[in-house]
Amino acid sequence: MKIDTVVFYYVTDPKMFAYGVNDPIQAIELLTATTLRNVIGELDLDETLTSRDVINEKMRGILDAATDPWGIKVTRVELKNILPPRDIQEAMERQMRAEREKREKILLAEGQKQSAILIAEGNKESMILNAEAEKESTIRRAEGEAQKHIDLKKAEADGIRMVREAEADGIRALKAAGPDDAVLTLRGYESLKDVADGQATKIFMPNDLSAISSVANAVAESVKSKK
Repeated sequence: MKIDTVVFYYVTDPKMFAYGVNDPIQAIELLTATTLRNVIGELDLDETLTSRDVINEKMRGILDAATDPWGIKVTRVELKNILPPRDIQEAMERQMRAEREKREKILLAEGQKQSAILIAEGNKESMILNAEAEKESTIRRAEGEAQKHIDLKKAEADGIRMVREAEADGIRALKAAGPDDAVLTLRGYESLKDVADGQATKIFMPNDLSAISSVANAVAESVKSKK
């Protein structure tokens, strides 16, 4: 594993910096490399890649304590680059690719599931609306048929009432006119004509046509009784 490290420091004691160690810069580089190796050795690969802040702080404390006798103050340590071995990189790439494919399949499945749910809900609502519309249409048709029947019966009743009223008006008019025997006889003949125009297969006529006048008198008496 290749790791690039940046160490920030300053000199606190020039005398110790000059005489405390033979080559302070090289000493810091070597100390940084060995310290980093020890710190990384305590972590697994995932922690190494995700715990840079922890590694930086631990490195800074160790280097600061070790360089203090050299007149050096370490203020900050930064891991610049972490490059795992090639086989580890390939494994990580495969893992990331597998994770991406997994997330893609999960998202696709969730999308298909949501789509199926929405379609089912739409079909359900459509069926409900169609059933309600059919029910409303049936009710409307039934109400229309009932109203039509009521209007028909009302028209028939009005027709019968108008006929009865016309007959009553005719009888009242006939009585008010005070018809004589000739008019009643004529009405009798008209009544016989109406009888002849009927559907009866047999008609009984009086032997003596002079009796028709008696029929007319009977009609007159009937008119008077209806009044």
